[in-house]
Amino acid sequence: VQLQASGGGLVQDGGSLRLSCAASGFRLGDYGIGWFRQAPGKEREGVSYIRGSLGQTYYADSVKGRFTISRDSAKNTVYLQMNSLKPEDTAVYYCARGRPVASAWSLSRMYDYWGQGTQVTVSS
Repeated sequence: VQLQASGGGLVQDGGSLRLSCAASGFRLGDYGIGWFRQAPGKEREGVSYIRGSLGQTYYADSVKGRFTISRDSAKNTVYLQMNSLKPEDTAVYYCARGRPVASAWSLSRMYDYWGQGTQVTVSS
């Protein structure tokens, strides 16, 4: 099992980025994928989650209306489209595999495999 996160970079306040999480060794339809982020000196927090079976999506309140999670089953890849980025979105973003119940999607301990992280920096 491997998860490869990519797409991070430096963007100005109000800009957009699209992160990718390429999965191998399992089918996306069998597992959910979560996006987490961790800023310096802060705990890792759940950003968004897409369930494996039916594809329901979940978002942290801080990103609702700005971020969109999606997947391409043919490419076994999950995306996180991030619009209207703010300096407080600056963090290392990770994707992870899991099967959490809906109420626990943002708990990092519910995930068993993690990607290496990609840096997102939003300048003011």
